[in-house]
Amino acid sequence: MAVRSATRAKPSRRSTASTSKLFRNPQVPFAFALIFADAILVAIIIAYVPYTKIDWDAYMSQVTGFIGGERDYSKLKGDTGPLVYPAGFLYIYSAIQYVTGGEIFPAQILFGLLYIINLGIILFIYTKTDVLPWWALSLLCLSKRVHSIFVLRLFNDCFAMMLFHAALASLLYKKWHLGLIIFSGAVSIKMNVLLYAPPLFLLMLKAMDISGVISALAGAALVQILLGLPFIIANPIAYISRAFNLGRVFIHFWSVNFKFIPEPFFVSKEFAVSLLFAHLMLLAIFTHYRWCKHDGGLLNFLHSRFVSLKKSDNSSSSLKILKKEHIVTTMFVGNFIGIICARSLHYQFYSWYFYSLPYLLWQTTFPTLLRLILFIGVEICWNIYPSNAYSSAVLLFLHLVILWGLWSAPSEYPYADNKATKEK
Repeated sequence: MAVRSATRAKPSRRSTASTSKLFRNPQVPFAFALIFADAILVAIIIAYVPYTKIDWDAYMSQVTGFIGGERDYSKLKGDTGPLVYPAGFLYIYSAIQYVTGGEIFPAQILFGLLYIINLGIILFIYTKTDVLPWWALSLLCLSKRVHSIFVLRLFNDCFAMMLFHAALASLLYKKWHLGLIIFSGAVSIKMNVLLYAPPLFLLMLKAMDISGVISALAGAALVQILLGLPFIIANPIAYISRAFNLGRVFIHFWSVNFKFIPEPFFVSKEFAVSLLFAHLMLLAIFTHYRWCKHDGGLLNFLHSRFVSLKKSDNSSSSLKILKKEHIVTTMFVGNFIGIICARSLHYQFYSWYFYSLPYLLWQTTFPTLLRLILFIGVEICWNIYPSNAYSSAVLLFLHLVILWGLWSAPSEYPYADNKATKEK
């Protein structure tokens, strides 16, 4: 009996020790304090700051058509035009309409909860990577624009980014199949999440055998097929061309970046192709010289994976475990490159990369003062309305400075041994 009691006590002691160790990290209690403080701020914003309608009525119109039985994507329209988001958007906002009755105030409360959940996930990621000093976590709560995007605008970007952050948190614990399913769910709400796809694919090749990569991608594809099935059956061409239109041209006036480019050239195919080329080149350069540096470069890495496939040496024992910091850095930098090369960034698009900014800044070797100046500068540019040639040029300059800092920082070894990983 005494032996049994002692045996039962061990997990309890281990759990207590683990909790004690967790809270010895000053980031953890500070993160909880930030969540509590920001929850109060969000409540104040909802109660006292006037809501501004932008896309809400359009969302509700599109959802009403779907709820009414329409499955042809070419016939789903709203006040701002035709529906241009994948099927996950319709399911999410149909549920919101059902819960809120289409009313703004209860929807704001729902988005306030979404904001806090998203903040909790991103703080979890930051505390697991331990890149920032504890006090710098407060930067994640200091964006006027991001608070507005969530609780005063109710954009679908909020759901997409929350799901992406949940997917990233799953990847930190090597839950690649789960992470890909959640990632695909995020893509089904808004396609901007695909900016993370190239670095994600690279990480999968590093962390998984070929069969694992294929099965994870198949799971992600299955999510898209199942969500889009009613619309694919009704009108496949309309669904694919509307929901996954990569050639959309955004209005020059609403763009926050490249506003200094004359509108005729801004909307031209030549400018779009130039930016796509720059995007692909920057990804290739960072992949070869940074993310695969310790694998002998991109070509050597791909060759080694091909050789292992040819020799059928794809056992999990032959694969290395990726450091959490390497996973987050690769994902955040890959997306940031896409942000820099995006032809148009509307105000809600700030949510696509804001939560990565403190992490990226602390991955540079810049002094802390310069990091804070860059952070504040980016925030100011996103709060100038309407944007102009000067604010747009400054934003591009700040982005390029941050990218240079990431490029010039030392490249850390991306792999961890099993023991270190288990302890963490």
